[in-house]
Amino acid sequence: MEHVPIQSPVFLIEVNKIKPNPQQPRTHFDEEQLRDLANSIREYGLLQPLVVTKIETDTETGTAVEYQLIAGHRRWLASQMLGLERVPAIIRQVQHDRERLELAIIENVQRANLNPIETARAYAKLQDEFGLTQREIASRIGKSREVVANSLRLLNLPKQIQEALSQGKLSESQARLLLTIDDLQQQQHLFEDILLNNLSVRDIKARLKQGLKPKSDSSELVRPPVDPEVLSLKQTLEEFLGAKVHLEQSGATGKLTISFYSPEELKGVIGKMLQSYSDSYGQYSAPQTESDTLATTSPSLNDESSDDGVTDYIPPAPIQ
Repeated sequence: MEHVPIQSPVFLIEVNKIKPNPQQPRTHFDEEQLRDLANSIREYGLLQPLVVTKIETDTETGTAVEYQLIAGHRRWLASQMLGLERVPAIIRQVQHDRERLELAIIENVQRANLNPIETARAYAKLQDEFGLTQREIASRIGKSREVVANSLRLLNLPKQIQEALSQGKLSESQARLLLTIDDLQQQQHLFEDILLNNLSVRDIKARLKQGLKPKSDSSELVRPPVDPEVLSLKQTLEEFLGAKVHLEQSGATGKLTISFYSPEELKGVIGKMLQSYSDSYGQYSAPQTESDTLATTSPSLNDESSDDGVTDYIPPAPIQ
């Protein structure tokens, strides 16, 4: 695959003519980091051009020209936040979706922009949709085959653990240790323990040696059987709350733990519990506490000189 030449010409392209890449492997864009990037662009200008491909469509009135992003999605979003009319860009001739995806992966991986799950899903897309082998993927992105294989294995984790890894609540090293556990209940229990007690990789390895057995060990940790009726009630509660419930039982007593991973999820769980109480016993009223203030907000992203929206590039200057 041909890479962008170092001396590729740079043009100024109208922001509203640039469209996102449907093959973009990155799905999560941190709002705070985008604002920081926008502030940097405001002060210093957009120092690194976007990479786009030109798309021409025949219409009744002529040829419509748009540009599809290959690399620089965050810079494009930050430029939109600032209300910039034009941005510097390199125009590439790209014919195939696979090449668009490869370029997007390379740009993001080299800049460490993808989280581990986004990287794994991008590799899986190259493998499943475009028929590349792990060795071919590794060759194209400049990694070893083992790195690609280990990344793809992360997709074998349960969805809840993948989400925690995507959100940075779990490190890739911690996730790999969870992959060594066959039993899903043991895996879930250790996952919850990692989040609750902030276990390090060394702590996790110690837990594995003490009780939990990795896949390379054929022996299993013996746990007392759970009453099927209690297990059924636990599953019903999980479905009702939409949250993971962990049950520890010792004889006639025990402990029930409800896991949540964001203030919104906590509010949803509490809301369902209070609604259920109100439906059964009437309206519940309680004094205001700090939990009443739990909320997060996600701010939304807030001169055509030629038909194709392109002008010659002038080196960036800080925005006053």
